[in-house]
Amino acid sequence: MDTNYLENNYLTLVGKVTGEKRFSHEIYGESFYSFNLSIPRLSGNSDIIPITISERLIKEDTLQEGKKLVIKGQFRSYNSYQNEKNRLILTVFAKDIVEVNETENEEENDIARKDIITNEVVLIGYICKKPIYRQTPFGREIADVLLAVNRSYNKSDYIPCIAWGRNARFCQNLEVGSQVKVVGRVQSRSYEKKYEDGTSETRVAYEVSIGSLEVIEEKNNENEEAQENKEAV
Repeated sequence: MDTNYLENNYLTLVGKVTGEKRFSHEIYGESFYSFNLSIPRLSGNSDIIPITISERLIKEDTLQEGKKLVIKGQFRSYNSYQNEKNRLILTVFAKDIVEVNETENEEENDIARKDIITNEVVLIGYICKKPIYRQTPFGREIADVLLAVNRSYNKSDYIPCIAWGRNARFCQNLEVGSQVKVVGRVQSRSYEKKYEDGTSETRVAYEVSIGSLEVIEEKNNENEEAQENKEAV
């Protein structure tokens, strides 16, 4: 069966450009740039998400500091070899970009905020590593999940996800190879990387905070069994 890879991995982000655009790479004469998008949370904090975009999608002033944008695309990963070590790099690959005109009418702004999904990602992939379940000192339940999401040309994106509470308890029982659908949001998180010599470095991790999770492999098996029973009759 053919796979629609756009259905396996798609997202919508609404935020403001922060910082300057940077040259990323070039493929077959097409240049790609990267920039950061600041997406507000309900808590008042913001997620700073890296975006990779083709030169074909941007105008001269599209990526100006403070410009509000709607980004549609995919959450992707690639390996970077630095200092003889392999590191997983995550970025949002933009497939469509729309500029949002700010309005001075606060009431209209409130309505717009309610109608627009500011941060949502949908992934369909496979559990490629046994989920790690743990509890914080305050009793909060967390599970770390690594999801392999198929991409065209026999490639896969490896997306770290984090589940909370009831979802975390459910994830701890998932087997490697299980196919799941995840709906959540892309988030950034700062942490301290400690080294053996006692020094430390502040790093930023990017992951999907899971809002809902559904095992879909079992449904596929049920459909196959139903079809086999129908043919047998």
